Amino acid sequence: MALRNIVKEGDEILRKECRIIDPVTDRTRTMLDDMLETMRESAGVGIAAPQVGVMRRAFIIEPEPGEVTEFINPVVLESSGSQICTEGCLSVPGRFGEVERPEYVKVKALDRNGEEFEIELSGFPAVVFSHENDHLSGVLFIDKAVNLRDESEIEEEEME
Repeated sequence: MALRNIVKEGDEILRKECRIIDPVTDRTRTMLDDMLETMRESAGVGIAAPQVGVMRRAFIIEPEPGEVTEFINPVVLESSGSQICTEGCLSVPGRFGEVERPEYVKVKALDRNGEEFEIELSGFPAVVFSHENDHLSGVLFIDKAVNLRDESEIEEEEME
């Protein structure tokens, strides 16, 4: 495993549509391993392939420590409800905002062995999934967020 550089806002790669992965190979698995290490090193709860410069439809979420799910070529089968969550992003460091996301998503994807699976996510895991899935279409949380603010503004609010 190796740490990869995280692509930051302003790099055009973050605004592009990612390509399908077919087939899933050892190279794909190495990328997923590297992404997990990079995400954890950066204290993230999710990371998408374009955030490490790879224009492929894959991402990892870890909404709770040790609860890692890898998604390759994800497709949302169902979504419902609504929740608003404060989000940040490894590719947009120091900025946060409120984003409306589905409360529930049902997803079909491939795992690291190329096997199809379905999963249902609700609450915070659904938020993390939705955030990372947006990256595959070139959408950043700041495109959807309201009340965008810098980390310093949040710290000032907390001190008041």
